[in-house]
Amino acid sequence: MKQVIAPIVVITIVVIMAVHLFHRPELPNLSELQLKQKFAVKHVPSVDHSQFDALKKDFATPQEVTEACLSCHNQRHIEVMASSHWNWERVSYVEGRGIERVGKSNVINNFCIGSNANEQACSKCHIGFGMTNNLYDFNNARNVDCMVCHDKSEEYIKGASAAGYPDRSVNLQKVAQSVGKPGNYNCGACHFYGGGGNNVKHGDLEDALLACDREVDVHMAANGINMSCVDCHTADRHQIKGKLYSVSSSHENRLSCEDCHTGTPHLDRMLNLHTASVACQTCHIPTYAKVNATKMAWRWSDAGHLMDGKPYHEVDSLGNEVYLSIKGSFEWATNVQPDYFWFNGHARHYILGDTIGSFPLKVNDLLGSATDRESKIYPVKVHQGDQIYDPNTMLLIQPKLWSATKGDSAFWMDFNWHEAAMAGMKRVGLPYSGEYDFIETEMFWPVNHMVAPKEKALACNDCHVRENGRLASLTGFYLPGRDRHAGLNFLGKLMLIGALAGVLIHAFARFFTALKSEEINKNL
Repeated sequence: MKQVIAPIVVITIVVIMAVHLFHRPELPNLSELQLKQKFAVKHVPSVDHSQFDALKKDFATPQEVTEACLSCHNQRHIEVMASSHWNWERVSYVEGRGIERVGKSNVINNFCIGSNANEQACSKCHIGFGMTNNLYDFNNARNVDCMVCHDKSEEYIKGASAAGYPDRSVNLQKVAQSVGKPGNYNCGACHFYGGGGNNVKHGDLEDALLACDREVDVHMAANGINMSCVDCHTADRHQIKGKLYSVSSSHENRLSCEDCHTGTPHLDRMLNLHTASVACQTCHIPTYAKVNATKMAWRWSDAGHLMDGKPYHEVDSLGNEVYLSIKGSFEWATNVQPDYFWFNGHARHYILGDTIGSFPLKVNDLLGSATDRESKIYPVKVHQGDQIYDPNTMLLIQPKLWSATKGDSAFWMDFNWHEAAMAGMKRVGLPYSGEYDFIETEMFWPVNHMVAPKEKALACNDCHVRENGRLASLTGFYLPGRDRHAGLNFLGKLMLIGALAGVLIHAFARFFTALKSEEINKNL
């Protein structure tokens, strides 16, 4: 028995010593740990607004709440009214156009097309009250909506087609006494539901982020760091950091992963070298729409069909609307693998009045290329669709979609494209020939949220593979493992032949040296 136990003990000791000597545990990423510690400390309000006399009253209108807010925060409205959230546009340099005002007031999108002639419905996502038409007074401080961003009761909601006013069910006094630092609920009220429903537009922004786990998003996970939107999208005088690529053109005030993680976030030098040409999101967001489906296509040309003279809708097995009489047909998808594009932070947009120059029409176009040193590879949601246009003037048509009553030319009430086109183009001051058709359109949405745990990030062979890799559609540059290069292939073959020749020459030299030594030894 002792003869068996002794070798086992010796072998065990040797194995333990070998593990101790040769195992190299993964070094902790101290910068990552430091960030986790920073955001683990949550903001604690220093003021209880329920104690202020100015807020202990029944408010007849939301404007009275704003006046109460400004009685203490007496200059904040000036900051808000200088923001793009208020003005719905930015003044910036647009490539090929010069200095332009660009925003929701003149940019067409691939979803509900545009806000013009539809302000009363679209202003549900405006931080103001009373936007019923294009004559809105952007200088009226009383119409600034403080509650939509600062409500902490989670009971504040905007009314449907209510010109930006709160729903009638909202208790204004309770909300006014519950204000504080904006949370995910506040931002998500607009950014999760843009386009008419949850996760319709972005694909990586939806209400599942309000209570998700690390598999969905490592930053916002309830069982992780539990970050809020404003931890990254910080504000200086109500100017929020970060821009929505669908309506912004210039590469300024952008938000990037490097702002927190730096340009060298890994302990591996080779991985850090990738950050010069590959965005962090490319590897760390392998899929989007992880929980609820996102809309991948919208066909306006199918809209207008009625059943028994009335509008109707159809849903798929998951409850997603696949047809609406007022909007057309849709395609949805979950766990979507992004498309990949070179992007330098600048974009072009179709602006009302532009002549259509290509088919399909890109309503926004992300700029960049493999030869542009400012460009990186980004993951992108590509949304397909079609929209109404004038084949004679070659202009996209801004139709009138919304009205409270029938007979007012609104498509959602009268289902007459000609009347809706004529009314909409008259509103924006553009010509309409009286004829319309539909054109294929594309829209591009860079994916920035739903960051996966690091162990779920893309591996080398997801891209560096001969066929069917993630970057198979990107051309104009050499990708090791995917591409063949005649010069490099020749050099590689030459090196291989040289190495084999060196081995053979060395072997023959050793062989003949040994023979010669043996012969010498015999002669001694």
